[in-house]
Amino acid sequence: MKTDDIPLIKLTHISKIFSFGKQKLQALHDVSLEIKRGEALGVVGESGCGKSTLGKIALKLETANSGEIFFQNKSIQSYSNKQMQPLRQQMQMIFQDPSSSLNPKFKIEQIIGEGLSIHKLAYGIARKEIIVKLLEEVGLNSEAMQKYPHEFSGGQKQRIGIARALAVNPCFVVCDEPLSALDVCTQKQVLGVLQRFKIERQLSYLFISHDLHAVKDISDKVAVMYLGHLVELAPTARLYSSPLHPYTEALMDAIPLADPVRERSRKRLIIYGEAPSSFTPPTGCPFHSRCPKATKECKEIKPKLREVFPGHYVSCHAVG
Repeated sequence: MKTDDIPLIKLTHISKIFSFGKQKLQALHDVSLEIKRGEALGVVGESGCGKSTLGKIALKLETANSGEIFFQNKSIQSYSNKQMQPLRQQMQMIFQDPSSSLNPKFKIEQIIGEGLSIHKLAYGIARKEIIVKLLEEVGLNSEAMQKYPHEFSGGQKQRIGIARALAVNPCFVVCDEPLSALDVCTQKQVLGVLQRFKIERQLSYLFISHDLHAVKDISDKVAVMYLGHLVELAPTARLYSSPLHPYTEALMDAIPLADPVRERSRKRLIIYGEAPSSFTPPTGCPFHSRCPKATKECKEIKPKLREVFPGHYVSCHAVG
């Protein structure tokens, strides 16, 4: 196997259960994904579908109940915190809320430079030069170094969060809803920064988002999750042009068209109601209670994720 064919990170049959007293919530059900070097995998789905939990498990910030995590072709599932420490430099995270993820007592120089100090990558003048360069690359200047987080806008804070994640020169970054707290204009600017770093540094992203436009712009592949299950996985262009799972189809139909005439006249697949509780998941297909195409088989038998076209996987009885 060529080196380029080996996934940078690979998750196989990941399941995660959270316990709340006597109640148990299964956040992830047998999820398998892989991301190659320089590739971005977008993950979409409703709130509570397990997207963020999946990202934390990929970084071993959460522990899976079952399954395996491979990083650079080595299993790290059983690694202790001490064993993970050297890998933290290569595996970073951009958090959803920049206001709560930046220490308000630290100046920006301390925030961005903390990882450089922890991993013993740079000191003194060399450390400052790296921080200044990173700030410039994310659209800020050296004056920001001596300021505190509260002195910046939401978009600027998110840029600082990006600079902090990239300071240690990682190869894999989990982006957990990095655009959700930003206005549309700032979203485009931050997304542009992420896209540029992906190309220039050959970064691999697990890009978690509700924004289907952003996912389409940055992702090479897209995984669709519902109630902790992976229901569809495909190359981005194919998924957006030919979604197969009814849930994915409904998500795509919810994207408004730029042409108001076509927007008013087009037919949509609409789903009603809310997702079932993860504490009491339905039998059979997890989506059957909301699916307009559901049959008796869907209520009784859980469909398997299978490849129906090259690289296009779907979990649905209705897809031939």
